[in-house]
Amino acid sequence: MLKSHTRHFPASSLFQYPERQEKEEAWLDQHLKGCMRSLSARITTPLPGIQQITDWVGGHENALAAMDNDQLQQYYQDVRAGLCRKGFANELVARSFALIREVAQRTLGMRHFDVQLYGGWALLHGMVAEMETGEGKTITATLPACTAAFAGIPVHVVTVNDYLVERDAQNLGPLYRWFGLRVGTIVQDMGFAEKKQSYNSHITYCTNKSLAFDFLRDRLTFGFKPNQIQLQLERLYGEKSRLAKLLLPGLYYAIVDEVDSVLIDEARTPLIISGPGRNSDEQLEVFDHILECARSLEDSRDFTIDRQSRTLELTDDGKDKISEQAEAYEVQWMGIQRREELLTQALTALHLFKRDQDYLIMDGKVQIIDEYTGRLMADRSWERGLHQFIEVKENCEMTTTHDTLARMSYQSFFKRYRLMAGMTGTAAEVSRELARVYNLKVVKVPTNIPLQRLYLRTRTLPDTKQKWQTVLDSIKKIHELGRPVLVGTRSVAASEHLSSLLTKTGLPHEVLNARQDKKEAQIISEAGQRAKITIATNMAGRGTDIILADGVNELGGLHVIGTELHDAGRIDRQLFGRCGRHGNNGSYELIISLEDDLIKNHGSLLTRCFAGPIKMHRLSPPFLLEKFMRQSQRRAESKHARMRQDLLDMDKEKEDKLAFAGQVD
Repeated sequence: MLKSHTRHFPASSLFQYPERQEKEEAWLDQHLKGCMRSLSARITTPLPGIQQITDWVGGHENALAAMDNDQLQQYYQDVRAGLCRKGFANELVARSFALIREVAQRTLGMRHFDVQLYGGWALLHGMVAEMETGEGKTITATLPACTAAFAGIPVHVVTVNDYLVERDAQNLGPLYRWFGLRVGTIVQDMGFAEKKQSYNSHITYCTNKSLAFDFLRDRLTFGFKPNQIQLQLERLYGEKSRLAKLLLPGLYYAIVDEVDSVLIDEARTPLIISGPGRNSDEQLEVFDHILECARSLEDSRDFTIDRQSRTLELTDDGKDKISEQAEAYEVQWMGIQRREELLTQALTALHLFKRDQDYLIMDGKVQIIDEYTGRLMADRSWERGLHQFIEVKENCEMTTTHDTLARMSYQSFFKRYRLMAGMTGTAAEVSRELARVYNLKVVKVPTNIPLQRLYLRTRTLPDTKQKWQTVLDSIKKIHELGRPVLVGTRSVAASEHLSSLLTKTGLPHEVLNARQDKKEAQIISEAGQRAKITIATNMAGRGTDIILADGVNELGGLHVIGTELHDAGRIDRQLFGRCGRHGNNGSYELIISLEDDLIKNHGSLLTRCFAGPIKMHRLSPPFLLEKFMRQSQRRAESKHARMRQDLLDMDKEKEDKLAFAGQVD
C-alpha cells in the first residue's frame, strides 16, 4: 500500500512556513548515507506495476463516464474529503486519478494515457519520472498536482522559463477551474502583492529561479531561520507582522519539470541576492584604469587560463607588472589582495565572457544570457565587480556595484521541500547524483507509442568552415523534400552567423534567440510548417512542443540538426527530442567540428595534440573524431559534477559555522 504523506503536511497549514529540517549528522554518516542512496538508485523501486495502477484507475472509469457534471461534482467532494481524512491511500489515489482523467477529457479534450497514470503515481510518491520527450509530462503533472491540492497541500509546479509557466497554466486552466482550484503564475516583473496572491493559490506555476530568489527574500525579511514559537508570536502583530511581508506560505510539495536541468545543470551556480553598494566617478575611473592595465597583460606570461573551470590566475610576472603600475594610482587599489582580485575580474571580463554568447548589449545595457535556456535574465548581474568590468569593456554606462546580502545553492534550497518529485526525459545519466544529493529515485516510464525518431549519423569536421558548409548542404537537402528543419546552436552569435549564410543562399528562415524572445510563441507555432527552416538556441530546447502541419508527418516529420555538443549529453538529447514526438515521424543528426568550444575548453592534452594535425592535413576518420568529442563531453560532465559537490560542501560548511540554516554568507 502506498505510504500516506499526510503526516508530512498538517492540514490547512496549521503552522507557518513549513519546510524540511535537515538532521545534523557526522561526516562519516553523511558519506555512508550518500553512498547507499547512490547504490539504491540502481535497485528496482518498490512501486506498483503499470498494469496494476491501470487496473486500479480503470476500475472507476465506466461509472465516472456515465455521470453528469452534477454527479461528478458530488463524487469529487467525496474524494476530496477522503484524501483530507485518510491521506494518499491506494484506493483514494486511484479514484482521484480516474476523476482527473475524466474531467480532463471533458474540459481539455485530452485523456491521460495509461503510462501517464504510472508517471503521475511515481510523482505522488516523491520520485523522478523519466518520460521520453513528447510523452506528455505537462498533462501527467496534473494528476499528482490536483490530488495533492484536493488534500489541502499547496503545490509548486516548477519549470525552466516564463514561457512554459504561462503556457502550461493557461492551457490547463479549464481543468483546474472545474475543481475550483486557484492557479497562480510567477513570472518576471511581478509586484509583491501579485506574487503573494499567486503563491497563496492551490497550485502555483513558477520558474526555479523566481522561486528560489523569493525564498531568499523571505529569509532576508526574517533575518533568521524561523521556529514555530517565533512565528506564532509574529502573528500577534497582525498585518504589521513580518509574516505579512513573506511571499511564500512554505515549502510543501514541488513537482519539478526538467528536473535534471534544475537540480543538476544549474546547481553549480549559487543563488545570490545583492544590495546596492557604492559607486562614484572615482570608482569608474579606477575600473577604467584596471581594465586598461588588464589589456596590457599577456596570456601565458602574465596570467594563465583554465577554460574548464572558467577561471584564471596571475603569474608572478603578472603580479610584479601590476604592482609597478599601481604605484602611480589611487590608494583604493594599492592593497595587494584588492588589486589582484580586481585585475582577475577584469581579465575574466576580457577573456572568458563573450558578447552574443554570455551576454547581449540591449538598449545600452549588458543583459546576461542564461546558458541553459538561452533567455535573457534582465534582473540579474554578475558579482564582485565582474558585471561592471564588462560594462566598461563594452562602453556601456557603469551600474552600481552590489554587495552580497544572501547566498544559497539550489541543492540546499530544494532539499527543504517536505516532498519533492520531478520529471524529465533525461534522468538516467544522473540518477545516482539525484539519489545521493536529493534522495530522489528515478522510475523509467515506458512510451505510449513506440518512438519513430530516426538517428542519421554524427559528422565531425576538422574546422568550423567545413562544418557550416555541411550544415547548409543538409538544410538544403531536407528543405527540398518539403520537411521542416530545426537547427540548434549554442549561442546567439552562432545562430546569427548561420542566418547570414542562409540569407546569402536565398533560403527563407526564422531565428529564435535572446534577441527575438518576444516572438517565441509565434516562431514555435510555425516551426512545424511544410519546408520551414528555424534556427534556434536553447530556447527551442526543453519543453518546446513543435506541432506538425497537415501532411508533414507523411513526408518524414521534423528534422533536427545539432551544430555543437553541449557540456552535458542530456542537453543534446533534449534538442533531438523536439522531433519524433507523440508517435510522429522525425529524424536528427549532429554536425560538429574540432574547433568547437567543447574541445577548446574540455579537451584533454592528447585530444588537443591530435586535433592540430588532423585540421592541418584535413584528415577526418569519423570514429576517431567523434571519440575525441565524446571524451571531451565526458570530461566536462565530470568537471561540473565536482563543482556541484564543492558548492554543496561549501554551503554545508557555512551553515555549520553560522549555526542556522537558510541564511548563508
